[in-house]
This record gives sequence, structure tokens and C-alpha cells, in this order.
Amino acid sequence: MALSALVRPAAGKPEGALVLFHGRGADEHDLFPLLDVLDPERRLVGATPRAPLSLPPGGAHWYVLGGIGTPEAATFYASYAAATEWLDAFLAEQGVGHDRLVLGGFSQGGVMAYSLGLGAGRPRPVALTVFSSFIPTVEGFSLDLSPPLPPVAIGHGTLDPVIEVEWGRRAKELLERAGAEVLYRETPMSHQIDPEFVREVADWLRAKLGSADRG
Repeated sequence: MALSALVRPAAGKPEGALVLFHGRGADEHDLFPLLDVLDPERRLVGATPRAPLSLPPGGAHWYVLGGIGTPEAATFYASYAAATEWLDAFLAEQGVGHDRLVLGGFSQGGVMAYSLGLGAGRPRPVALTVFSSFIPTVEGFSLDLSPPLPPVAIGHGTLDPVIEVEWGRRAKELLERAGAEVLYRETPMSHQIDPEFVREVADWLRAKLGSADRG
């Protein structure tokens, strides 16, 4: 399964890359406007890939639901492999290393961001930003939570009926126990992204990319 993506060029030579994965039933257009909000100076080349699966009730999907927290294994592995191939090729084409990559996503797309950014054997990104999502448990799939971990920004709605806020809290606790720096915000809203938190994450990312430059 080959992925397609919308690409937003950087203003000049890319200083890194920002890749956002959409949620269940959406498509590559859904989070595309967030690229400019998270990176208003266009320092980074941005991309929003389209999930490879077409499933009821419509739109694009990263995996078949196997219960919250536990994606169905076969479709998860197929999408993970396709996303890995696409992401590595995209970065190589742009001349950007994984150490200058910011991965993010909403809902199912957040699962993919966690998996690609923290999966065993995967190169570490410079940062992760995840909205209304969870760290997945899939048979045979393992995370590498050995230090140093990339900093992670997590936003979740306390009124979320789709992926309850407890999943965001669990991710925060797991990552902090492993030694990661976590920026965590809860907002009294449903299964959606808080615009104010997005702007906070934009400032946070600017600082993290600057730290990477100095480091």
C-alpha cells in the first residue's frame, strides 16, 4: 500500500519536517491547515499523508477498530509498514533527517505518530505532538522507551466520548515514567483539537527546534 500526501513547502530551505496524521474517517486535507498554525514561519516542510484503508462509514482509516487502545493487528501492521516506507522516502527526498522531524496526529493519526516515533527500531524524531489519542497495544508490536526520549505534547478533551481522557492521562504517565518531557493539557471539550493548545504547541515546537539547533 503506497501512501499519498499533501505537501506544504517550507519558506526556504527546510530546517526540518512536520508530518501530521489524520483521524479515522477523515483524509489528508483534514489537518493540512494545522501545518501553518504549528509552523507559521514555514521553517519546516509539512505533509499530511492519507491513510491507506477505505472502510465504513467512509473516509480513510489507518486500521480496523479492535477496541480503544488495541488496534486490529493485521491492518495496523499494514498501515505501519506503508507509513514507514512513505515517511522515510519523504524525508530522504526533502534532505531532512529524523532528528529534525516533528510527528503529530489526531485520534487514529496520533496512534500512528506514537508508533512511528517510539516504535522499536525506529529513529527518534525531535518531538511528538498528539491530540485525543492513545499509545497502542498490538500483539507483537513493541515500543522503545529507553532514554533519551523525544519531548511530547499531548492534548485531550475531558468530555471526549470517543477516546476518553483517561487514555491521554495514561500516555502522559507512561512517558513521564520513562523520562520523557511531556507538555500536557486537558480542555473541557469533546473529540476535537483545542485551538489554544495548538498555538501553545507552536511556541513549544519553536523552542524544541531551537534547542536541537544548539544541541
